[in-house]
Amino acid sequence: MKQIASPHNTQLKHLAKLGVSAKYRRQYRQTVLEGAHLLDALLQSGAQPQQVFIAQSRLHTPETQSLLARLPSENTAAVEDRLLAKASALSDGGGILSLVEIPETAAPPQNGDCVVLERIQDPGNIGTILRSAAAAGVRQIIAGEGCADLWSPKVLRAAMGAHFLLRLHPASNLAVWRQTYREPLFATALTANSTPLYRLNLRPPCAWLFGNEGGGLTAAARNTATRTVKIPMSGATESLNVAMAATVCLFEQLRQRSE
Repeated sequence: MKQIASPHNTQLKHLAKLGVSAKYRRQYRQTVLEGAHLLDALLQSGAQPQQVFIAQSRLHTPETQSLLARLPSENTAAVEDRLLAKASALSDGGGILSLVEIPETAAPPQNGDCVVLERIQDPGNIGTILRSAAAAGVRQIIAGEGCADLWSPKVLRAAMGAHFLLRLHPASNLAVWRQTYREPLFATALTANSTPLYRLNLRPPCAWLFGNEGGGLTAAARNTATRTVKIPMSGATESLNVAMAATVCLFEQLRQRSE
């Protein structure tokens, strides 16, 4: 296994830039998986990382040894702990950084189930929505141009491997996509004419549109929706976090289809 002990190593500098710059990730079509869990999820999907960097202190743990047995030795490198920590974009990268290729982006779907994100900025929210979509069986994710980068280390960490079960369409022009999409589009919005979620028939294919954490959906986005939807709530609570709202909607859809 290759050993890295220099703070000037070009591969570590490349990892560090990928971790903090969406533009750099797009330029090289690469990103970084941080931790053993994401690497394991990638391998379970049938894909392989381009390179794996492992902290010296983690080399002989059972978890790392199990992962190494599934990786070509020429694609692994042992790195001094302090150097790998500097290359990590997260406060706790888990001692394993994996360099992976970002898949080519296909055209957004014209039919079938999808989740559509407009101007959602928090990586934790996006990652949670991706994880919920995968668990609910919705595979197509369309993110508008104002969303946080779907392939950032923080989104990857929050999604817990869901990326490898989904088809992602980042930086999409939602107005153009809506002109070609043939299924109903439901938008969550707290408006007077919104339909309560539990009155909807969610058995046919549809798309769900979720908006920005603070401002919700833009008027333009709401106007493209087939129907606006609200989640009934008791008490004085005014709204739900967008990731929680998405989870409630997606699992109500799954419940209806499972009956």
